[in-house]
Amino acid sequence: MATGSDNGRRWTRELVERSIDSEGVLQPSGDRRGRTVTVNLAESPLGWLRARGLVDARQFAAGERLRADYERASIAPSVTMRWAERVDGARYDGLDPTSAQIAAKARFDSALAAAGPGLADILWRVVCAGEGLPDAEKALQWPARAGRLVLTLALDRVAAHHAIG
Repeated sequence: MATGSDNGRRWTRELVERSIDSEGVLQPSGDRRGRTVTVNLAESPLGWLRARGLVDARQFAAGERLRADYERASIAPSVTMRWAERVDGARYDGLDPTSAQIAAKARFDSALAAAGPGLADILWRVVCAGEGLPDAEKALQWPARAGRLVLTLALDRVAAHHAIG
């Protein structure tokens, strides 16, 4: 892990190699098939929490799986055209792109339902939308430092839902 400062702002880099699938989506850390990319775990709010020991490996894996399904389902608003046609004929999990997107959306919805009402809000804001905890707490009108406790409860529920041990 490298740390430093730039114009008075501290930054942290925790670089690791991760595998990606044919669509460019990060795979679980134990999966070493296909291409690899260097990822800074400190970039996302969830990665920042993990790098400081504020969420455990199980909670982090649950959050990353939720985020991967969110990205694969293409739920986020898009500002550019998606040119997703593959010329090499590759498929994801034997599914055509539309079916893979629908399956990811179903997994995402069931994981948020498993987190439960009240917990899904902070989970989506931090893991999927990339909001920092202070910003998410403010948006939800929660007291300062309440978000981490609620987020860890939500991540525990998602980990149990996905049977991440």
